[in-house]
Amino acid sequence: MKNKTPIQKVIVAGHICLDITPTFPDNKWNNLSEILSPGKLIQMGEANVHTGGAVANTGLAMKILGADVTLIGKVGRDAFGDMILHIVRRYGLEQGMLISETESTSYSVILAIPGIDRIFLHNSGANHRFLAKDIPQSQLEQAALFHFGYPPLMKSMYENNGDELVALMKRVKAAGTATSLDMAAIDANSKAGQTDWETVLKRVLPYVDFFEPSAEELCFMLDRERFAKWQERAEGRDITEILEVERDVKPLSDRCMEYGAKVLLIKCGALGLYYRTAQESVLRNVGNKIQLDLLGWADREGFERSYQPKRIVSGTGAGDTCIAAFLTAMLKAYSIEESIHLSAAAGASCVAEYDALSGLMPLEELEKKIKDGWEKCK
Repeated sequence: MKNKTPIQKVIVAGHICLDITPTFPDNKWNNLSEILSPGKLIQMGEANVHTGGAVANTGLAMKILGADVTLIGKVGRDAFGDMILHIVRRYGLEQGMLISETESTSYSVILAIPGIDRIFLHNSGANHRFLAKDIPQSQLEQAALFHFGYPPLMKSMYENNGDELVALMKRVKAAGTATSLDMAAIDANSKAGQTDWETVLKRVLPYVDFFEPSAEELCFMLDRERFAKWQERAEGRDITEILEVERDVKPLSDRCMEYGAKVLLIKCGALGLYYRTAQESVLRNVGNKIQLDLLGWADREGFERSYQPKRIVSGTGAGDTCIAAFLTAMLKAYSIEESIHLSAAAGASCVAEYDALSGLMPLEELEKKIKDGWEKCK
């Protein structure tokens, strides 16, 4: 096993919530109406309660994988907030958390019904009032990497065509820190759904070094007409089941690269991960505190199929743990191929449990499992 460089300091900031996942019966269902209908009583298992959102899922995963992490998320002074703080305190990462005296803590009720894609009942709470000034300048200057997650679930970050998000990323770049940005699913009927996300991305991507949206999120933001056609083709199934890389994913990547993306990772669910990087001269603009092998990372493009999970319980947090493994491996000077392999492996480990963290293994264990011939999904 190779010796890797020491890990640098990382800030993971943005959206955090409490995830409540009721356990459904093991039967596999074909459509929602078979199990959820008015007046029906369903005998459930115990509820799985854990932290969710990018700050908890990606941040705590990076901590488990060996990164030196600071978490910055906002909760309310209420019972859900106390539960979140109790969980992050176990990892010694409560110091950076912010407590609002006026806003409630965000929560999600996740319906992970066997055979049906997840349904999220979500309240963003205090996340709506997260601002660029909430990030201490002293911590920015010490960090090599700043990862921000879920602006579509944070009103302050998407209103006014993303003024606050752009200001935040500009400020981070000015500190010489590399930037990373993850998105989230958008409710088309919400204020976020009415936002001109193409304009937001055009404005913010020049200040983003690592961009890691899902294919569905990105398509909704950049091409609503294409997204509607995806939904028609899927016929109620998970959209990722019908995606074709050349036909569906690559055109979206073209737009991202045009708008200024440097290292792009598009999560395609059970299908796998698409990646693409800019030319060497563009990668030179990545934060100078990280030791990126420019020649090895420049002008790369490919698709990494998912590894076969030992079981599939829930996809909750799988995309976040993919990002965590990718960024941690990059900071530890793994090659882009190794980083992508580890990213896919982390996602496959995650889906075997209800939460994002219980199935996660250290990078070295993931690396060994890959080398021992971990099978890919067909």
